[in-house]
Amino acid sequence: MKYGIVLTYTLTPRWLALSREERNRMRATHIEPVFARHADRITARFFDAEAFNGGFSDFAVLETEDLGAYYFLVEALRDTPLISDGHLVLGEVVIGVRDGFQEYEHTHSPATAPA
Repeated sequence: MKYGIVLTYTLTPRWLALSREERNRMRATHIEPVFARHADRITARFFDAEAFNGGFSDFAVLETEDLGAYYFLVEALRDTPLISDGHLVLGEVVIGVRDGFQEYEHTHSPATAPA
């Protein structure tokens, strides 16, 4: 099964106090390598939301068939200065199964159901 995960987060005033050059360096040094290590199991797209939402500043949409890989990705992110030094606070996580009803119908149709 393919899982879709929406991971909300807020970049803190501490992050915003960094110059854009420092932010880009931190992203390149700490964040991109974490996602690169998991790129064979997780796809990620990133969205800015602060202009549209007061509850969080950004979100990522991840897709994977391996929830263990997702868990390890989050653990690796927590070990980066981005989170450990208070630049980013993780928020709500929403997870779902892509077209789960179709998989259910396929595996539980009368033709495939055990007798």
